[in-house]
Amino acid sequence: MKTYELDRILSRILETHPDLSDINFTPGKPPQVERDGVLCSVCEDFFTTELSPYHTDLLALSLIGRHQSLAETLIRDGACDLSYQLGEKARFRVNIFSSSGHYSIVLRKLTTQIPTISELELPEPFYRMAEEKNGIIFFTGATGMGKTTSLATILNEINQNRSLHIVTLEDPIEYLHPQIQSTFNQRELGLDFSDFAGGLRSALRQAPKVILVGEMRDRETVEIGLSAAETGHLVLTSLHTVDAGQTINRILGMFERAEERMIRIRLAETVRWIVSQRLLPRVEGGRVPAFEILATNLRIQDTIIHGESQGKTFNEIIQAGKSQGMVTFDDSILQLHQAGLIDENTAMGYASRKDVVGRGLDRDRVRRGEATSSIDALELDEGYEERK
Repeated sequence: MKTYELDRILSRILETHPDLSDINFTPGKPPQVERDGVLCSVCEDFFTTELSPYHTDLLALSLIGRHQSLAETLIRDGACDLSYQLGEKARFRVNIFSSSGHYSIVLRKLTTQIPTISELELPEPFYRMAEEKNGIIFFTGATGMGKTTSLATILNEINQNRSLHIVTLEDPIEYLHPQIQSTFNQRELGLDFSDFAGGLRSALRQAPKVILVGEMRDRETVEIGLSAAETGHLVLTSLHTVDAGQTINRILGMFERAEERMIRIRLAETVRWIVSQRLLPRVEGGRVPAFEILATNLRIQDTIIHGESQGKTFNEIIQAGKSQGMVTFDDSILQLHQAGLIDENTAMGYASRKDVVGRGLDRDRVRRGEATSSIDALELDEGYEERK
């Protein structure tokens, strides 16, 4: 398939579904787009009703183009990541992967305009994160939960207000940052460096003040990232974990048990923030983020070093740290409900502790003067003794 044919297909899909977030090409299904977390078929005249393996193979080859290293990665690992520029219309983050011996493709549409913290109405601690001088900031959550966008807002805030050298290591590059106050050097996996550990090691010799590591995938990358934070760099990165406790445990699990004590001490000294996020369905359509935000303090450092225990869990410390800007997922969800952005079913469905959110929803009903129970009235059963 020629490049212009691929561009024609993508352009047509964008014209008919401008609000899409992803495009999905899977054998046995028609082309699909995802909007607000829901897949729907695209009825176009480019293919037959269902895509065949031949169609997806052609699309995969067109997307890879002449990048031989990507083709080798796809054959060796069964998947590869790349970015694709559709002229001036859009950029995509692309994942091509093998499924049942055939190739499937998912294209994530990237926003060309870099959002700001205020535009996305993100919590106030995001501004403080952009003012950090050193240490590590972790953003965690499942794929597609907006971690990359949140990290981009912080880098954008730094770019607007501080004159620093920033090196990013991404897979692939999603947001292209302009050269404003800061100097950006954005590097893409497979194109500018071969692996995150090697790219991060090289970055330390490039005199940056801020380093973005797209994802800490292995022990070596984590170890170099800790060293970078200890030597005065600000490191921003992401992990596929659901909350602060799991983030610490995931990192510890990358090391031998004999090294655990030392890694706990290094994490306690370098971690500045851990932000976990989820995107929830908005009442009026679209999605809205809920956050768990942990900021380092003496109690957090002590818990990282010695581990969680009864009465000293990360969740309890976050609840007690509201004055520092900390917030639990459940409190964040309740705030969204109080603001009318999500409904009760969504609040309960995404709650970490349903009893906590349930009590919060009851309090909201009481404030509105609504009933919190289906029982209309209570009365004494005077005939009980006679029936007995």
